[in-house]
Amino acid sequence: MRFAFVLDPISQLKAYKDSSVAMMREAALRGHALHVLRQEDLLLRDQKVLARAKPLQMLEHAEQWYSLGEMEEIALSQFDAVVMRKDPPFDTEYLYATHLLELAMTQGARVVNRPSALRDFNEKLAIARFPQFTAPTLVSCRADAIKAFLHEHGDIILKPLDAMGGTEIFRVRTGEVNLNVIIEVLTRLGARTIMAQRYIPEIRDGDKRILLIDGVPVPYGLARIPAAGETRGNLAAGGRGVAQALSPRDLEIATTIGMALRELGLFLVGLDVIGDYLTEINVTSPTGFVEITQQTGCNVAALFMDVLELRCR
Repeated sequence: MRFAFVLDPISQLKAYKDSSVAMMREAALRGHALHVLRQEDLLLRDQKVLARAKPLQMLEHAEQWYSLGEMEEIALSQFDAVVMRKDPPFDTEYLYATHLLELAMTQGARVVNRPSALRDFNEKLAIARFPQFTAPTLVSCRADAIKAFLHEHGDIILKPLDAMGGTEIFRVRTGEVNLNVIIEVLTRLGARTIMAQRYIPEIRDGDKRILLIDGVPVPYGLARIPAAGETRGNLAAGGRGVAQALSPRDLEIATTIGMALRELGLFLVGLDVIGDYLTEINVTSPTGFVEITQQTGCNVAALFMDVLELRCR
């Protein structure tokens, strides 16, 4: 089979831990042909969606783990699957890419995740579709509403709707002397909508990443435990990843949400769960493959490729 991966610059990927690299390694082991491209390599010409993509060979060297061939211009419909793995932010260029990818689907391309679902599922706001699993939440750009939410709950998390890796996340408690400036910075003086959530103390046990592949949860999640003195469990913010079997509550959340997201065309999803609460639904480029595989022996990339191959057949 032929697979195309839409990525950030491949030279910037950390091969020892990157989930996209794990997917491509598994595909190469199975004899599939790989091409890589960046978001800006998509184009529409003569009503056909094309990609300026480079063939990729996986190498065994730790330092130079890949080799790229010459650029080729290929219709996306000629690939068995196009795997969209561009990291946030979800900006206007990302939006345009989803439009091109969606048009490519009408021309016969198979794209995961479905471009329309990527547009519809803001990774923070999407939890509102499943209120039975969420902690008290406010979405607003108004300082008075945010202050009232803090007054009600006493200990809250503030975060933008378009960031990743734990950036710009603040824990705020009653009496915070910098409250006004935090709200001003995050909302850009009331011009940007943000999310507030009641603080969940169980973050001390980890912010659990639960992976769904075609609606089915991987048996193990990755609890990202905050470093000492930190509120954020994100690995990018210094958190420590510990693989764990899913709890009954994890399975309840994952199986309920998984079937709903599968119907919407979300093939690979990363749920973030703290304690008993769903906090985010990650659909752009969920991670955690390598850590779960190394710690449990459950080959997440193989599970992913099994189902993708089945879909393509």
